[in-house]
Amino acid sequence: MPVYSQKVMDHFMNPRNVGEIENPDGVGEVGNPVCGDMMTFYIKVDDNRLSDVKFKTFGCGAAIAVSSIVSEMAKGKTLEEARKITPALVAEELEGLPKNKYHCSNLGAQALNKAIDDYLGKQGKHGEAVRISKRRKKDEAERKA
Repeated sequence: MPVYSQKVMDHFMNPRNVGEIENPDGVGEVGNPVCGDMMTFYIKVDDNRLSDVKFKTFGCGAAIAVSSIVSEMAKGKTLEEARKITPALVAEELEGLPKNKYHCSNLGAQALNKAIDDYLGKQGKHGEAVRISKRRKKDEAERKA
């Protein structure tokens, strides 16, 4: 049985920002067919900043904790800053995840990024979404090196 940090348990037992945003500016949904986890993130954007972030998650305790912490990490950040939320940062913020639950941190970052992509696509800024995504991947590769 996985051992979870107090922070993971807190975000699982008392998740923050659960729910949907009425008329969201962007929605991102991801799932893992192997474990059955599903995450949907809803964002509201004001002046290029995430003014609200909510989520709905169907999954294990780690998936719920990841969704909760990602929503807290992203709220108030610019779109570019939010793009820099990586699975490693999510796991670090949660004070670690068991190896067999690390994939949950991938899902949280992916769902947030899909919501941002959705928003930028609606704004006709698909090129900007691609540019930001490439920069994020480059930054992540540099951190690993």
